[in-house]
Amino acid sequence: MKLKSLLFPCLFMFLIVSCSRGAGKKNAEQGVEKMKSEAHSNFADQTASNEEFEQFIQRFSTEESFQFERIKFPISVIVPDEAHEGMAPIQESIGKYDWEILDLTYDSTYLTRPYDQYYQVVRFKNDTAVVEIRGIDNGIYADYYFALIDKKWYLVTLYEASF
Repeated sequence: MKLKSLLFPCLFMFLIVSCSRGAGKKNAEQGVEKMKSEAHSNFADQTASNEEFEQFIQRFSTEESFQFERIKFPISVIVPDEAHEGMAPIQESIGKYDWEILDLTYDSTYLTRPYDQYYQVVRFKNDTAVVEIRGIDNGIYADYYFALIDKKWYLVTLYEASF
């Protein structure tokens, strides 16, 4: 199953990020700029017939009805198990009526604000995009997986490991 093949790489990434949390703000800023340029390059490679991701994500984040149309419900998610002492990740399913509206708009001031600092990067590969959100020394960590289906973007799964 596709979700199981995502579980192990996600857990591996979580361990790597957990071990290297002290990298610092300067390294994060440099990494963000590099990843932005890579994402923009990959974004430009998409064919004109496909929906543009930047326009999609803006609309997805600001229009509630559009967001509900563009999520493949019930959506499988991986989240920390609050009942478990170590908050081990578990897989859950969220239905349309349990969904909380998601805002993935980002502006660079989030990297320098006084609290809850984070950066956001979009990575593209073939017909998928992953919006990665990484906190700066604060435990924020999430990945949102989008797939291009019939030339339109859809949120298909997410991995939330913030604590």
